[in-house]
Amino acid sequence: MKTFSATPADIDKKWIIIDAEGVVLGRLASVIAMRLRGKHKASFTPHMDMGDNVIVINAEKVQLTGKKRDKPNYWHTGHPGGIKSRTTGEILEGKFPERVVMQAVKRMLPGNRLSRQVMTNLRVYAGGEHPHEAQSPEVLDVKNMNSKNTRVAY
Repeated sequence: MKTFSATPADIDKKWIIIDAEGVVLGRLASVIAMRLRGKHKASFTPHMDMGDNVIVINAEKVQLTGKKRDKPNYWHTGHPGGIKSRTTGEILEGKFPERVVMQAVKRMLPGNRLSRQVMTNLRVYAGGEHPHEAQSPEVLDVKNMNSKNTRVAY
C-alpha cells in the first residue's frame, strides 16, 4: 500500500470557533496550533496547508497560571539600545490583548514559510463579536476537552 499524500483537491477546510474565556493560554494555543496545522485529520500531509480556519473570541479573558502574568515579554526595535519589555498582564489589559494568543500560537508552530501561511488562517478577537457568521463556524469547546484546560482558583 502506498503512502497517502494529499493534493490541493483533497483538502477540505472547515471553520471553527473557540471561546477563550477562562481557558489556560498554553493549552488553548496547543489546540489551536494542532487545528491550524491539520494534525487532527487522518489525511495529514506535512508539506500542505491542511488545517482549518480558526476564530478565537474573548481573547482578553484568557487565563494564565502561576506568575506568568508578571513575566516580561521582550522585543527589539532595531535601533541600538532598543530593547523593550512589557509584562503579559499589561498586554492583556492594553489596547491589543489578542496579541498574547497570536504569539503563543505562533511559537507552537514550526518556524518556516508554511507556518507563516498557516497563521493567516487564524483570526483572534478580544471581545465576543466576530464578522464571520456567513462561514457558519462550528463550535469547538476547549473548556470541556480536559478538566485542566480551565484555571481553578486555589
